[in-house]
Amino acid sequence: MDILITHGRLARTRSLHLRPLQLWLMLGALLLALLLLSGTVYHFVFLKAVREGWPVVSQIVGPVIGRDAVDRERYLRENVEAMALQLGELQAKLLKIEAVGERVSGLAGLKNEELRALDEAGRAASQASPFASGPGGGPFVPAPSGGGAARLEQLMQQIELEADRQSDLLVLAESRLLSRRLEQMLVPSIRPVEVAIGSGFGFRIDPFNGRTALHTGLDFAAPVGTPIRAAAGGRVIEAQHDGAYGLALKIDHGQGLVTRYAHSSEILVRPGELVRRGQTVARVGSTGRSTGPHLHFEVLLEGVQQDPARFLALGERLDADLPPRPGEALPGSGRVAKGR
Repeated sequence: MDILITHGRLARTRSLHLRPLQLWLMLGALLLALLLLSGTVYHFVFLKAVREGWPVVSQIVGPVIGRDAVDRERYLRENVEAMALQLGELQAKLLKIEAVGERVSGLAGLKNEELRALDEAGRAASQASPFASGPGGGPFVPAPSGGGAARLEQLMQQIELEADRQSDLLVLAESRLLSRRLEQMLVPSIRPVEVAIGSGFGFRIDPFNGRTALHTGLDFAAPVGTPIRAAAGGRVIEAQHDGAYGLALKIDHGQGLVTRYAHSSEILVRPGELVRRGQTVARVGSTGRSTGPHLHFEVLLEGVQQDPARFLALGERLDADLPPRPGEALPGSGRVAKGR
């Protein structure tokens, strides 16, 4: 390609000869220069005009930015409304949990000191919220207009802390209830036969020789064959004829506690067998040194006979505070607790 260059001061015309490759290189360099120039103008002029609100530029970009702002505001408002609805549901559930926690803590016998300790722990945790004072940092992220999202976030954090406190309370109450349940299950605390007590623990006139003697248990007069229940859960350690006790059964409940069921007509369990509280283990009879059909019931602590009435009274108090589980015998009756 030939390019002719003429000028008034030049005596003759000059000719510039360009090859095709040189021509394309020149066009590419020109295009690159234009792109760099336009980018520079956009960066230093147009963006500056937008940030500073120059009238002409604002009229051009204002509608676009306005639409984006409206869409963003609508999106934030819809999300805030959804968060508010969820927050209301969480608050309702938390109120129910709190009511259950208070009832359970009362049943578990939690002391005020323990409850105050949980409250103090919850207050200490709340001091770690984003609204606490102290050194801090991080990028600035502006909240939506009205601060609704920030307020909801604060309420959500408060509910989360309260839920954690209630959870700790329920765990503590569950542990206490479990401990009391185990105590109830392993202490001889229910009547082995649902009849009135005939002869109590202590000194009395012996029915055979008329002399004063120590009666080492409680007598329950009942017809032959009446079911005898285990006064507590444990392991059978003896099931045999035992002299004056006749056909007798002994159950070890741990912690040195043993119960004896004497004068039975039939034993329904074997040594080594585990029995549960309220399980029928024998039947009333009149074997051994007996004047008639009855159960002679003893409680031994470290091998020494104790007054069984004290343990039965303890069982009545435990049963009043802690209802029996489904399938367990109800205190003071022959009925069985039913599940819901």
